[in-house]
Amino acid sequence: MGDGREVALLEYVYSRPDLDQLRGNPSRVLQAIDEFARTHTGLINVGEIKGAIVCDTIAKYKPAIMVELGSYVGYSAILFGNALKKAGGKAYYSIEKSPLFAAISTSLVDLAGLRDTVRVIVGTGEEGIMRLHKEGVLEPKVDMFFFDHHKPSYTPDLKVCERLGLVGVGTVLVADNMIQPGNPAYMAYVRASVAEKRELDKESTEKGNPNLQYRSQFIKSFDPSGDEDALEITECVGVEA
Repeated sequence: MGDGREVALLEYVYSRPDLDQLRGNPSRVLQAIDEFARTHTGLINVGEIKGAIVCDTIAKYKPAIMVELGSYVGYSAILFGNALKKAGGKAYYSIEKSPLFAAISTSLVDLAGLRDTVRVIVGTGEEGIMRLHKEGVLEPKVDMFFFDHHKPSYTPDLKVCERLGLVGVGTVLVADNMIQPGNPAYMAYVRASVAEKRELDKESTEKGNPNLQYRSQFIKSFDPSGDEDALEITECVGVEA
């Protein structure tokens, strides 16, 4: 949004009389963010309801490395980074285009005591992925991705990950906002057969790996405002020769 509410959130959290109780406590930090959104002005976080679905997915698949595209104020980085840590995971990378939002996210992640697990990277989805790949921290592959950034970038950024070999058998893709506002291009791509993707790849300037076989499911839920939304959860189940 960038209309000042994100800075107001940071000031609100750090001016709370119970600040010492928030330090090192991810749940309390998330509660403070939720309280601000309810009592002051709304935020575009994943929220508790959809967030619980993703946390359950993390607990099920136990990713060692997870990458998030779209950090915003760090709500999902705190929620999912903590879930990954509890599941025995090693690192959660959160990519955020806005330097301001990234700074806010980093500050709240630090307050939650997750600096040892969560790292916030400034850049577009593609820039962040390329930077982390160059550093070699995502090898041999990423176990789970969470897409919650610029909606038209979901598919091309996924293709970047495929092209770099970061998506392999067992990788799980979680994409938010499948109803609000919706992302038919992404849904069509992860649900397409290998043959269909090979044909699409011939005409596309954005090359991925069409040989990856996906199994995808659409899970309805609700965003923090109470409006219906959904997640698309996709697992890479094979590679066709």
